[in-house]
Amino acid sequence: MSHVNNIESQHNDPAFANIWQELKWRGLVHVSTDETELEKLLAGDPITYYCGFDPTAPSLHLGNLVQLLLMRRLQLAGHKPLGLIGGSTGLIGDPRPTAERTLNTKDTVAEWVGYLQGQVRRFLSFEGDNAARMVNNLDWTAPLSAIDFLREIGKHFRVGTMLRKDAVASRLSSDEGISYTEFSYQILQGMDYLQLFRDYGCALQTGGSDQWGNLTSGTELIRKVEGKSVHALGTPLITNSDGTKFGKSEGNAIWLDPEMCSPYAFYQFWLNTADADVVDRLKVFTFLSRAEIEELGQSVAERPFAREGQKKLAFEVTSLVHGIDATEKVIAASAALFGNGDLTVLDERTLESATAELPSAKIGADGLGIVDLLVASGLSDSKSAARRTVGEGGAYVNNTKVSDPDAVIAQDELLHGRYLLLRRGKKNLATIEVSA
Repeated sequence: MSHVNNIESQHNDPAFANIWQELKWRGLVHVSTDETELEKLLAGDPITYYCGFDPTAPSLHLGNLVQLLLMRRLQLAGHKPLGLIGGSTGLIGDPRPTAERTLNTKDTVAEWVGYLQGQVRRFLSFEGDNAARMVNNLDWTAPLSAIDFLREIGKHFRVGTMLRKDAVASRLSSDEGISYTEFSYQILQGMDYLQLFRDYGCALQTGGSDQWGNLTSGTELIRKVEGKSVHALGTPLITNSDGTKFGKSEGNAIWLDPEMCSPYAFYQFWLNTADADVVDRLKVFTFLSRAEIEELGQSVAERPFAREGQKKLAFEVTSLVHGIDATEKVIAASAALFGNGDLTVLDERTLESATAELPSAKIGADGLGIVDLLVASGLSDSKSAARRTVGEGGAYVNNTKVSDPDAVIAQDELLHGRYLLLRRGKKNLATIEVSA
């Protein structure tokens, strides 16, 4: 399902005279080719621009989301996007700073190409005068022989320049070194830009600043082959205010695929944003206006306990990625977990994702006494402690207080026929899965 309709048009924000100034205010410009010329270009007639995404995994992640939303901002400003999925570059892999990538099979990469195309389509409009197009670089690299590649493309690249690229230089100084395969990646990406320039008049490529060497390989190739000047824009790599890497939760990447990162976990990731980072995240990851973001920034500064900035951020980004319906289910689940909503209205998938990180236990259908449940879940250390918890009014099953220590939970109280949510006091939660 497309989420384009969830994205508000931001280029009419009266705080900005042009899209370039808005991008700078949002902190999306770290490095670029001629800034004056690029600002002028984006303020003029519509241009064609592109960003590439390699299928090195079955899903895009938060780093890719920065580029997807940047593409949408430029499209809202009237420009024409090309979403490139790297069916050929995905077979090679962009050099990582530390070690060689594991090469995936051609069938796997082809399958992932389809997944990523579907994700990119959700953020762009494929209708109207500046409709987006999807392209796959395998279409122009597969027919090219090695001899033709070396004669027509390779001759324009100087090894000394290639060696100075950051990704290559760091690998050359490592114990791992770098293979000729990954060393050639920048030539392939440069060729992509040349092909898109020839086919569509593409004049701008965007990417992360860590991709700058690859971005400029394309601008240089076009200058040498076609005698034309085109542009590149590198966005900053986003880090947290405490210096930790952004986009990870307990060491795991935050993926855009709901099967790899549930909407509930996705929402919670944004809800846990530090106060010092909220405003920057609102600028980069939402389409809220400058006035709205400044108002939320004031709230964070003056009433941090209300967490208005985090709640708005979590709602906006989760809605963009997973849709408003899924986001509202997540919010309902969050409330229901702590007794502020009806657990029975949650669908099974939402309930499972909302409770995935809680302590859990599996028991048979004959062990549904409240004392046994509290002990099995780990919420109580012993049966006597469990009885004390019940007696003090601190035991809840599916948000209903249980006052009798001898109470046995009925089968018809199981959520979706097999789950129970236990709570001790206000904040200690656990789940029980009851086997038949």
